[in-house]
Amino acid sequence: MSEQDLFVVCKNCSAEVSPYVTECPYCGQRVRKRAPKLDKRARRRERHGRRPSVPKLGRLRRGEMPGIAADVRPYATGSLLLLSLASIVVMATGKVVPDDLGAISGPVGSEWWRFFATPFVFPNAAPSLFAHAGYAFVTIVAAAIFGMLLERRFGPIVAAITFILCGAAGAAVSTAASVFPTVGLNGVALGLLAAWFVDDQLARRRGDDRENDLLAVAVAAGLLLLLPLADSNASWAAGLGGAATGAIIGAIVSPFRP
Repeated sequence: MSEQDLFVVCKNCSAEVSPYVTECPYCGQRVRKRAPKLDKRARRRERHGRRPSVPKLGRLRRGEMPGIAADVRPYATGSLLLLSLASIVVMATGKVVPDDLGAISGPVGSEWWRFFATPFVFPNAAPSLFAHAGYAFVTIVAAAIFGMLLERRFGPIVAAITFILCGAAGAAVSTAASVFPTVGLNGVALGLLAAWFVDDQLARRRGDDRENDLLAVAVAAGLLLLLPLADSNASWAAGLGGAATGAIIGAIVSPFRP
């Protein structure tokens, strides 16, 4: 229908009325003998015409939307956590002792490799798979959450290095403070949390407020810090050493966020 056919003018009252009526609704004057015929073929073609294609969004690029993670899968964090889960299963068999896998129960002497191995050992899994599983569950879940968040921000290399260094540094601090045993992911979990938190706060100072729920972060940190009161396998010294290491790493890598 052309623009001039959108309405007709009543000759009696000069009102604009629909072209599909025969009488003016305002004064009753007859404006035409019969209503115009509709083009049914055109309407049928329009109804059965090809539907417009729905636009598709491309993959989210890193840094494209503040606060939204890029399409990165946390393979590094998942792989390292699988080592911890494997140690739980191995220890549950009762065929090996914690020291065989690298646990620290006293001065390590020249066996420095134990600093890197002991975070993956959970001797509290023996004599059964679920014995004293609270410490393992809390630390593995916390490490998974903040490791995943850190990996999506900085990639797998930074996440893996932070994971390993926080665990080793925490074990070293605990050994230096003679807090034994030193096992599990307490230092790793607090280190990953601290690295993520420090980067988040530094980004906010730079004007990139991601509006994260810091109350939940505080609850997680408090739970990890209080773990030594519930389980003697959770070393408070390892937790503080891991947290300090994670905070330093977070401050170093924060300006280089892609």
